[in-house]
Amino acid sequence: MNPKTFAVDIDGTITENGGGRIHLEALGALRHLTNLGHKVIFVTGRSSIEGFLLSVFGGTTKISVGENGGCITMGNHEHILLGNIKKCKEAFELLQNKIDNVNQKMVFPRMTEVVLERTFNLDEARKIILKENLDVSISDSQYAFHINSQGIDKGTGFNEIMKRLSISSDDVIAIGDSATDIPLFKLAKTSIALGNSFEDVKKQATMTVSGKSGSGVIEALDKLAPELSGI
Repeated sequence: MNPKTFAVDIDGTITENGGGRIHLEALGALRHLTNLGHKVIFVTGRSSIEGFLLSVFGGTTKISVGENGGCITMGNHEHILLGNIKKCKEAFELLQNKIDNVNQKMVFPRMTEVVLERTFNLDEARKIILKENLDVSISDSQYAFHINSQGIDKGTGFNEIMKRLSISSDDVIAIGDSATDIPLFKLAKTSIALGNSFEDVKKQATMTVSGKSGSGVIEALDKLAPELSGI
């Protein structure tokens, strides 16, 4: 059997509370997969540096796709920028002038996106972006709203990794919980939506589990265990 590549979201997937605390048992299970010879790559709405540091300390594959696909970190000083932060900042300033309560979220510094508090109407913002013909998109990770360059999402970011590492979609297993994970699901032969996912996310996955967040990751890996142990 070919080794598998796991594309794993962070917040709401391997965290155990709203504060971002890592579910250690789930992280241990992902490290075990890495030790078996599989790849485990974090694909997150957080910065790629945060994902990379988690991979270093967590013992998984030392690659991270961050900023919802806009930035890839392959090493301590190797960052691949797929998004254009200048356009995202311009869109943020426009939205701030047209809608009340549009505020940046205090997060780890970003290289390709702007992260906003979830304090305004997302549909209204999308209408303005469309009307003004801005070359950006805005998405909801349940953790924050994210302004990214048009065409950038977790799928495009992870696809760049697949090309660089010659990974086949048949060998990709994606695990996530939010709408931002759907483009990632579409790349993977096997996609898993956790119990805390909305129904529209579950409908896009090839597999769902009842467990939420880290507990759901462990439930999913238990179901896949007979196949994964054959490497």
